[in-house]
Amino acid sequence: MKKAIVSVIGKDKKGIIARVCMELYNLNINIADITQTVMQEYFTMIMMVELEEDQVFAEVSSALKKLGEEIGVSISIQHEDIFGAMHRI
Repeated sequence: MKKAIVSVIGKDKKGIIARVCMELYNLNINIADITQTVMQEYFTMIMMVELEEDQVFAEVSSALKKLGEEIGVSISIQHEDIFGAMHRI
């Protein structure tokens, strides 16, 4: 399994969690951990996900970006190692 971080940010509205989780399910991606909050009218969610070794990361990223455009939020995915390196103090 490969681990990655998915982040979702945008104006809060109904169905964001459901749509993102359904897309991950359709991509055969497991959600290992999830946290979300609404700060005033802004929705934020961070997920630790597990991808199959043979999954093409660029295809997953493209599918999530397309979904984000459809529902009006920004969705990004990063390999766990890259995310960790970017946020090291």
